[in-house]
Amino acid sequence: MAVRNETRITQFILIGLSSNPDLQIIFFVIFLVMYLLTVTGNLLILVTIYVDSQLHTPMYFFLSNLSFLDLSFSTVTVPRSLAHFLWPRKTISFRECITQLFFLHFIGGAECFHLTLMAYDRYVAICNPLRYTTIMNRRACFLLVVSTWAGGFIHALAQAFPVIHLPFCGPNEINHFFCDTHPLSLLACSSTFISETADMVNSGTLTLCCFLIVSISYTYIISTVLKIRSTEGRRKTFSTCASHLMVVTLFFGPCVFIYMRPPVTFAADKLISVFYTIVTPWLNPFIYTLRNEKVKKAMMKLRGRKVSSLGP
Repeated sequence: MAVRNETRITQFILIGLSSNPDLQIIFFVIFLVMYLLTVTGNLLILVTIYVDSQLHTPMYFFLSNLSFLDLSFSTVTVPRSLAHFLWPRKTISFRECITQLFFLHFIGGAECFHLTLMAYDRYVAICNPLRYTTIMNRRACFLLVVSTWAGGFIHALAQAFPVIHLPFCGPNEINHFFCDTHPLSLLACSSTFISETADMVNSGTLTLCCFLIVSISYTYIISTVLKIRSTEGRRKTFSTCASHLMVVTLFFGPCVFIYMRPPVTFAADKLISVFYTIVTPWLNPFIYTLRNEKVKKAMMKLRGRKVSSLGP
């Protein structure tokens, strides 16, 4: 990504969540604890699924990829935010800012596509159970996951490219705790209509389309589940889907508010950004482990192996 000569500013200042030193220490502790739990929880899911052969199915293959995405998504923003809570100078270079923006949308876009893919997986499993193993074979699963990463990469390029070519000549204070398209566009010295429109259309269309596909998939799923005569069967099926629905709501809700609206800044933007970049990746491992009996049993087996290996 080449930077044009008209760009005069070489670094930005991230204002963050607060300029109060006491609040910054509180935020540091909260962010650190949540990030450590995010890393631990998602790594535990990855290791559990890898070790337990009974979890080598499409559903858990997609879950492991979601855990990797959540782990990566938090890592894009949280480590630098933690450092800025303690450092007096909260600067970030232009190239680092664009890099952070790119990976934020790369991984975030991939997660949007991946949550949509997981909804499709549940649709096939519940609405076409006899054809499930044929449709969701190993090769198809691998290609579908690769396509989510490719889609995220294309989305990130479309987000970063217009911002790179904006001239920045001052001021250089970003009213956020990470670099994103809208806060950066506010600092440009020229008209940002094209970049802002591209941002809203690109991110808005991605979020809306993925959300609609997920909604349609679950409409068919719920219709099929209601036809199941066994109460226990309905309960198990709803329990399997409930975790994914919770994750979809937690991720898409804030994204819809942030990206599917005209370029207007609200006071709640930073708080909502905290929710989908930090809180949601932290909650996802708990949602999937607390509501999934197979994952809980696999984790108990993994713990039993570890204890026995440490024994006399």
